[in-house]
Amino acid sequence: MKRIPAYHRWWRYKSYLPDATLPAHTVECPDCGCRMDIPHLRQGQEAHCPVCNHEIVEVENNPYIAPIAYALTTLILMAFAYNMVYIRVDLFGVTSILSLPQMMRLLISLDYGFLAEVMFILTFGAPLLFLLLCLYVYTALIREKAYPALRFATRVLVRLRHWIMVDVFFISTLVAYIKLSSVATVEFGSAFYLMFPLSVMLIRTSVSIPQHWVYYKIHRLTGGHAVQTASEDKICCSRCLYFRDKDEQPCGVCGADLYHRRPKSLSISLAFLVAAFILYFPANILPIMISSNPTALEINTIFNGIVYMWDDGDRLIAVIIFSASIMVPVLKIIAMAVLIYSAYFKPVMSADKMSVLYRITESIGRWSMIDIFVIIILMSSFHTNMARVVPGSAAIYFCLVVILTMLSAYYFDPRLIWDKQQQLSDGLDSDQTLTQ
Repeated sequence: MKRIPAYHRWWRYKSYLPDATLPAHTVECPDCGCRMDIPHLRQGQEAHCPVCNHEIVEVENNPYIAPIAYALTTLILMAFAYNMVYIRVDLFGVTSILSLPQMMRLLISLDYGFLAEVMFILTFGAPLLFLLLCLYVYTALIREKAYPALRFATRVLVRLRHWIMVDVFFISTLVAYIKLSSVATVEFGSAFYLMFPLSVMLIRTSVSIPQHWVYYKIHRLTGGHAVQTASEDKICCSRCLYFRDKDEQPCGVCGADLYHRRPKSLSISLAFLVAAFILYFPANILPIMISSNPTALEINTIFNGIVYMWDDGDRLIAVIIFSASIMVPVLKIIAMAVLIYSAYFKPVMSADKMSVLYRITESIGRWSMIDIFVIIILMSSFHTNMARVVPGSAAIYFCLVVILTMLSAYYFDPRLIWDKQQQLSDGLDSDQTLTQ
C-alpha cells in the first residue's frame, strides 16, 4: 500500500476512502445469535439484523476525522464547564456560588465521599477518560501506527459509553431548579448553559465510534486480517463480532474473552438483580433527604418526598422523581426478572419482543440517577445554618440499586432467550413427529 505523507492525510479523509470501508463477511447478531452475511459497506452505510433489527455494523460517514473533531470539541466544552460558575442560589441574603468541582469538594467536606465519587466518575471521570481514549485510538488509526495497548484502550472506550451521565445530571439540574426557585433566587451560571451542548457532543462522539469497524482497522495495523470464514469450528466474538478459532483465547481481534454464550450469564445477572431487589427496600424505607432550618426539621423518604412535592404544588417535579426513583427501578427489576425467567424456563413473549424489552431495560436504567443528582444539587445549594439539606442513608442504597440493575442488564446475554425458544420449538416439533 502506498504511504501518503502526513501533511496530506488529513485532507485525504475528507472524501470517499476505499480503506475506510468494510469487506463483505459473516457475523452473528449479539442480540439474537442470527448468523448473517454482511455486504461490502462504504462510508455512511450500516447493516441491521434481519431477525431482531439490532444494528450490527456501521461505517461512520467521516470515519477518521469526525470522532476526533467531536472529542476535541467536547474536551474544550468540558474545560470551560468545569471551570465556570454552574449555579448561584440566594436564600435569606446568603449567596451560594457553585461550580461542579465545588459541589464534589462540598460532598467530601461533609463526609459524603461515596456520593462525591459517584458524581466524579459519572459526570467527569468517565467522560474525560472516554474522550482521551477516543483521541488515542483514532490518532493511531490516522497515523497508521499500532500504539501500545491499542486493543485494550478500544475495549475500555466502548464500555465507558454506558457510564457517562452528563445528560442525566443536566436534566437533574432542571428538576432541582423547580424546587429551588420556590424558596430562593436562582441564577444559572455559564457552566450550566454549556452542559447541554456538552451532553449532545458526548452522545455524538459515542455514536460516531463503530467498534466493529474500529477493531477491523486496528487488526490490520498489527498485520492481521480480522475477517475469517465462518464455520462450525469457529466462534463469533460477542464484542467485535469477528469469527475466531475455538481454541483462541482471548479473541485475537479485540482481546475480549471468547465464548459462544457468556459463561454463567444468568447466574451473575440474577445475583446482581437479587442484590438490587434487597437493597431497594432500605432505599425506600430509610430517609433519603433531611432538610432543616432554624424552625423545622423535615425527614423524607423517596415516597414521602414525592407526596410532599405533589401537595406543595410542585407536581411536575413530583412526577419526574416518581418516574425516575419509583417507576423505573421497579419496572427494571421486574423486566430483568422476566428476562432471566424467560431464558431459564420459557419466554413469556416472542423472542423478538423480549429483545426489544431488553434494549429498553438496558437503556433507561441510568435515568434513575436523577434523584441522587437532585439531592447533590440541593445539598450544595442549602448548606448553611439558615437552610440545610443533607442526604439520608437511603441515598447510598438507592445509588447501589441503580448500579446493580445496570450490571444485571450488562451481564445478561439476550441470545439465551432465542436459544430457549429454539429449544422449545425443536422439542415441540420432535413430539409432533413421534405422535405422527
